[in-house]
Amino acid sequence: MMYQRILVPTDGSAGSARVLEHAVGLAAVHGATVHALYVINSGSFAGLPMESSWEGLDEMLRSDGEAAMEAVRAAAAEADVPVETTIAEGTPSREIVTFAEQEGCDLIVMGTHGRGGIDRLLLGSVAEKVVRASEVPVLTVRVGDVSETEEALGAESDAGTESDADGDAETGVEAD
Repeated sequence: MMYQRILVPTDGSAGSARVLEHAVGLAAVHGATVHALYVINSGSFAGLPMESSWEGLDEMLRSDGEAAMEAVRAAAAEADVPVETTIAEGTPSREIVTFAEQEGCDLIVMGTHGRGGIDRLLLGSVAEKVVRASEVPVLTVRVGDVSETEEALGAESDAGTESDADGDAETGVEAD
């Protein structure tokens, strides 16, 4: 399968570089365009009183989004890969799935933090929600905490393995 439009949702975190490396590498091999998406999670601020400084918060979040998009542009330019960037507002998993389908993306490449147990139950997972809801294939790249078991065994986290429809993954990559 040839990819033409690869979506990379990013939060601008330190682990995003590893995800970008995979997405840009795939785009270079396939002659594809990278579509970067930063979602401002406006739902998490719904409880704030209106008189609180929403404007200042909004400006800060947009600034974070612009910084994340600049990192994507730099990575794509280094590999001579075309890139388009978008900053959206909403629920991250919903916005990612909607964007991928509306823009005709062939693949979503996104990071996962590898959380399990109670953290996964309480915090949920954007990656897992996207894997479950998306018609577009999702490639997850582990960027966060390596489990203590893997660390103890010295197992490598072989990022770049696709998750199946249940969110289960192979070789150290999981949709937390």
